[in-house]
Order: sequence, then C-alpha cells, then structure tokens
Amino acid sequence: MAEVSQCPPLTRESVQAAHKRIKQYIHRTPLVTCDTINTLASTPQSRRCPSSGPNVLSEPAPHDLNVHDKATEYTAEPTVRLFFKCENQQRIGAFKARGAFHALGRLIDEQGIDEVRRKGVVTHSSGNHAQALALAAWTHNVPAHIVMPTISTPSKISGTQAQGANVIFSGSTSDEREAVVVDVMKKTGATLVPPYDHPDIILGQGTQALELEQQVTDLLTENAGLGVPGKYGLDAVIAPIGGGGMLSGICTALQGTGIKVFGAEPNFEGANDAEIGLKQNKRIEKVKTLTIADGLRTPVGEIPWSIVTDKSKLAGIYSVNEDQIKAALRLAMERAKLFIEPSAAVPLAVMLYNEDFRKLVQREAGPGGWNVGIILSGGNTTVDAIAAIFAPPAKFEQRAQATVGANGERVAENVAG
Repeated sequence: MAEVSQCPPLTRESVQAAHKRIKQYIHRTPLVTCDTINTLASTPQSRRCPSSGPNVLSEPAPHDLNVHDKATEYTAEPTVRLFFKCENQQRIGAFKARGAFHALGRLIDEQGIDEVRRKGVVTHSSGNHAQALALAAWTHNVPAHIVMPTISTPSKISGTQAQGANVIFSGSTSDEREAVVVDVMKKTGATLVPPYDHPDIILGQGTQALELEQQVTDLLTENAGLGVPGKYGLDAVIAPIGGGGMLSGICTALQGTGIKVFGAEPNFEGANDAEIGLKQNKRIEKVKTLTIADGLRTPVGEIPWSIVTDKSKLAGIYSVNEDQIKAALRLAMERAKLFIEPSAAVPLAVMLYNEDFRKLVQREAGPGGWNVGIILSGGNTTVDAIAAIFAPPAKFEQRAQATVGANGERVAENVAG
C-alpha cells in the first residue's frame, strides 16, 4: 500500500472521489425502515420489560447490567425514526467490499497492474475483509493470500475460498494474525492490504455514508411521514466499531454536514476498547474477547483512532452486552425481516438498550426527535450459527415450530396459514 503521506487527505471530498472510483464494483445497498422498531426505540425501557412489554420473547431486562437497578428507572423516551443502511446486502455480504476495491484500485494505479499481479496481495481478517479483498483481487486477476483465525465462522472461510484466495490459518489475536502475515510477505513478496488502518481503506468504507445521507433525503422528500416531523434528512448515524475503518470513514464522509456520528461496541470481555480508550484518553492496543459480535473483536487502529478522538468528527461511543445484541438481532430478523450477523446488530442494540445514549438523544433532539441512520454492517452468518446463539429452551422451540400449544399441550389443528 501507499505511504500514508502519499494518500489522498481524509476529507469528505476524498470520500466522494473514492465513491466514483468504486461504484462500478459495488452495490448501492438499500435503505429500509420498520415502524415496529421505531415504536420500540421511542418507548421507555421501563415499559418494554419482559414481564409486561409488547415484545416479550425479544426484549432483555433493561436493568440486567446491575442487579441493584430497577426497571422503572429506565425512563428515557427519545423520539426517533430509524433508517437501516443494508450493507448486509453488499457484495460478499458486508461493507468491506468498499474499502477493498478502493485500496486495490489505488494500489494498481501506483504500481501498475502487472506488478500487482506479480506480487499479489495479503491481509488478515476474521472474515469480511478477507472475502472483500479476495473478491477485489479476483476481479482484477491478482493473487490473494488471506490469513484467517481458526475460529472464523465456516461461512466466512468458505466465502473467502470461493473467491479463489489462498487461505492461511492463524491464532485469534491481532498479534498472532500479523505474525503470519509477515511470514507470508517474506515468502511471496505480497503487498499488505490492511483491514482498517490505512487511509485508502477508510475512504472506501466512508462511501456508504454518502449513499445513506442521499437515500434518506430522497426518501423523506418523497414521503416525509417516514421521518420525524419537519425534517428531510439525517440527524445522526450509529455505526459499529472494531478496528475503526468504517466508523472513521463515516466520520470523514459526514464532517461538516451537521449529522452527528456515534460508535457502537460490544462490552463483553473488554471488547469495548474504543469506549474505554476514550474515557482513559489513550488507545488500547490489545483486545482478546469472544463476543458474539466476532467482527468487532479487534482493537482500534492508529489512524482510525486519530479520527474518532476528534470531537468535531465523532460525538461518542456507547456499548451493549451480549443479551442486548441478541435481542436487537432477533428484532431485526423477526420484525424488519433483515438477515444480519451479530456485529451488525450492535448499533441497533445501542439505540434500543443503552440508557445513557437514549437519554442523550432525548436531551439533544428534544420533543421533535431525530432521524437516525443505523449501519447494518454485514450479514455473513448462517441459520445454524444464529440458531446456536439463541438456543431456546425446548418448550419455546416447539412453540416457535407450532408443535405445542401455549400451555405446552401437544395439539394438531387444521388452521389456515
């Protein structure tokens, strides 16, 4: 990859240029709304408790982080309308295609296609960047070597191999993956295309924010009733953060627009390194977590960190626990009919369950409310993997399959479907 000093500046204009470069290779992913989820997000958690709420099987107790809390204390009542940017329907099933195509395109411009084909490219990834770079490399007939943790999901491994990449397995930590990458580079001469910590990746990932911004404006111009009254554009965007390539790209793309950008993280086993780092005023360099949001198990990179710590670009980072991620995942699938991976559910979980964030939205938006973009970053999972995450008790499973009655009795009825 190019030296950072030789890359385009990290500006909105550079993101716009990146979009022109890659638009022939990517999908302009759809925008989706869901009235049911809007209603839940605009209802206090105290009125969504499992014992009495409208969505009993999907809603976690709002006070599950602290046994001393009371459900009645969760009273934040922001008015929001949510707009889902469906990067789960992007090529290879995730937003990562944007950064990979931009980075490889820039590399080809710099070195020439023959040289890039001679050397090949290499990266490390738990799956989505792996598949993205494999696709971009296949498109340009460039050899690709992909280092993946052995615990990567089978669907992501097979998706990467399906693009013709040479997959090499490693341990699960960043250090372990990077050590194998160095070895591959020594043996093959391949050029590293990092998953997030490079301006060309960041600029490519930011292109989804440009689309989201325009799509919401177009939709509300056509049907203003889908947003909060009197507004015809976005007020805020919530996106996941792992290594930070996407979030820093979105911050860059939306700087100067007046749209606030927030990050969302899992907090299981210290996965919320960005949130913690902001509080401690230092970047956390090591993360080792087995959160179900497997795409967010990575510490924030140096360049993304320099962007997300700029308060003029990022308004804050908020985290959620595993149960809250599962609840948001279930809602997206059952209510909005969106098949996403756990990492993609994290921003929705923050909107629904992080009480501090909900209070902030209520306070800053006021009674008029906010139009909020939610980045659904990917959908690379399987039905089996989702089933394993939820693993419902037998009674609930049988009810879901319509094989027992509400009281557990086995009945067979001739009921119209």
